[in-house]
Amino acid sequence: MSSRSHPAVHPLDVEIPQLTEPAAAAAAENDGRPDDRVRMKDIQGMPGTPTNLALRLFQFAFAAVSVSVMAATSDFPSVTAFRYLVAALSLQCLWSLSLAIVDIYALLVKRSLRNPRIVAVFTIGDGITSTLTFAAACASAGITVLIGNDFNNCSQNHCTRFETSTAMAFVSWFAVSPSFFLNFWYLASG
Repeated sequence: MSSRSHPAVHPLDVEIPQLTEPAAAAAAENDGRPDDRVRMKDIQGMPGTPTNLALRLFQFAFAAVSVSVMAATSDFPSVTAFRYLVAALSLQCLWSLSLAIVDIYALLVKRSLRNPRIVAVFTIGDGITSTLTFAAACASAGITVLIGNDFNNCSQNHCTRFETSTAMAFVSWFAVSPSFFLNFWYLASG
């Protein structure tokens, strides 16, 4: 197995001597032409698929909203958990945007990204960023509950913004999880 990616469709320059019954039935449906496309195992959500591109764009969008909302508050630098949230989700933004660009390239040139080494890098990166995102969201949620419910100090703080940013961080983590699990499954099964 080569370590390079290969085109998703390989044209055939040979004559097909005879058609089997299923191929003859398919040819009858295609105006007498045999179905000569090479079909690959294309699981939606894997790297290089439109579903994975959508997941990456959602990851990026929700992480960017979370960072923007948190950075718009004047007092977020005073709490370590909020600074950690901004750092972790900034990393998530960069990772998701980078992989979205790779997915766009793979879709445009019809390349397969199912090389085990490439998928291993995606899996490790998704695992690291999802763990950091989840930890940051949990820490920020804890501080938000502490400020809002325990101290009843929302009048002096930006509780609504903190809650919105934390919620967007959790949604970004929910969007990263399918990418991680699908890539991990591919590595474990291959």
